[in-house]
Amino acid sequence: MNIIDLYEKYDNLYYIGGVVRDILIKMPSQDVDITVEGNAIEFCKNIDECEMVQSNPDFGTVRVKINNQIYDISSTRKEIYPKKGHLPRVVEIGCPLKDDVIRRDFTINALAKNTKTGEIIDYVGGREDISNKILRVLHDNSFIDDPTRIIRGLKFAVRFGFSLDEHTKSLQNAYLSNINYDMCYKRLKDELISTFNLNSNRAFETFVNDKMYKLITKKDFELPDYDIQGLVRKYYKNLSNVWLIYIALIDTEKLELNKTETKIVDDYKKLVELDIKNDYEIVRAFEKCEVESILLYEITKKDGKAIKYLDELNEIKPEIDGNDLKKMGLPPSEKYAKIFDYILQEKLKNPELTKPEELELAEQYEKKLSKNNNDSKGDS
Repeated sequence: MNIIDLYEKYDNLYYIGGVVRDILIKMPSQDVDITVEGNAIEFCKNIDECEMVQSNPDFGTVRVKINNQIYDISSTRKEIYPKKGHLPRVVEIGCPLKDDVIRRDFTINALAKNTKTGEIIDYVGGREDISNKILRVLHDNSFIDDPTRIIRGLKFAVRFGFSLDEHTKSLQNAYLSNINYDMCYKRLKDELISTFNLNSNRAFETFVNDKMYKLITKKDFELPDYDIQGLVRKYYKNLSNVWLIYIALIDTEKLELNKTETKIVDDYKKLVELDIKNDYEIVRAFEKCEVESILLYEITKKDGKAIKYLDELNEIKPEIDGNDLKKMGLPPSEKYAKIFDYILQEKLKNPELTKPEELELAEQYEKKLSKNNNDSKGDS
């Protein structure tokens, strides 16, 4: 048996959520979610061809192997939010399909498609909203229960070109004017990552103009006059944290950053405090920073120094190394760092310097260092 045989054999299996939406929009789907109307774990136990790999009884989810392929199957379930802004609690597993779909974020994600018959099940008007390019929440407490839905709505608006319906927009505005800061910031961070990794000026403008940024800070923020999307696109291949280029401009204090993310933000804050005067200082300022930090500096300072570093100065490096200095008869010492520093300064003045010319300059500079050292000893 393969997964298609399973789909066609049982009439209580459904594609659900985003995959159905994407079928109707005629877009490739990033995830394919399968739900059993009932208890998925018990369902899979009764199918000989399903090898149970992992299960989570609290959420009614199961991972199975069918014909050497891994699939995730979930149960229909009902949830409540005992603590607003935090993870929901499952109160029923194996509920009717309708109860499962109405716990979701927007009507466009509350559709189901029977895997056997192909029938699309729409309890909430999601098909019509897709036709009208509308984002509509399923109940008035949607953002109160889970404020990360505000960012999800922004993401869907950017990806699909949809807009919030008038009532949903009023609910969003009401929440943003009275935010409950006791929320799950890990979930919020996840949504910020997936939204701003899309690299969209439109997303950032909406995020700022609609005051969504108030979810992460109480401080006011004005939209920078900069084409961030174009800047990121230019250096995209060197970036791992596109989202942070947008969000670090505002505030990351409430977000739990990993080691790399923390370094990006810390380096950015240090860079903008520097008074960088020449090419040598540009190189020394940026050489140990992630590209994200450098781009954040550029967006903030707008002085072109970051661009000059990334496009020109980053490629200018001395050709000589420690082995060359050893061949000159110099034992490893603190002189090495001074010599390399001097050669870098000369190379920045004249990028056409050849390796033999660098060696000649290194010898001359080493003699100067030795003479200065001897003179200072004589003075003492």
